[in-house]
Amino acid sequence: MSNAIILDATDNVATAIVDIAQGETVQAQGRSVTTTEVIPFGHKVALCPLADGAVILKYGESIGLALGAIAEGACVHVHNVDSQRGRGDRGDK
Repeated sequence: MSNAIILDATDNVATAIVDIAQGETVQAQGRSVTTTEVIPFGHKVALCPLADGAVILKYGESIGLALGAIAEGACVHVHNVDSQRGRGDRGDK
């Protein structure tokens, strides 16, 4: 049984559909990665190493940029992703 979902083949993150413990293997759509920290339900896990400034892909679309390097298996959430949408401070809508 999968503990995360990948919504598009190009995604570099998977979304946890249950709480996932540190050291647990995330399995989704034939891909797998071992977590380096707890991944709470609804948060994302990096499926590969992501460099500082890398585009985070979910739904096959950019959901933001990595704020610093993110290790494979690490939690990806608002603490390490800079959203590029709906930023009033950048003049977009």
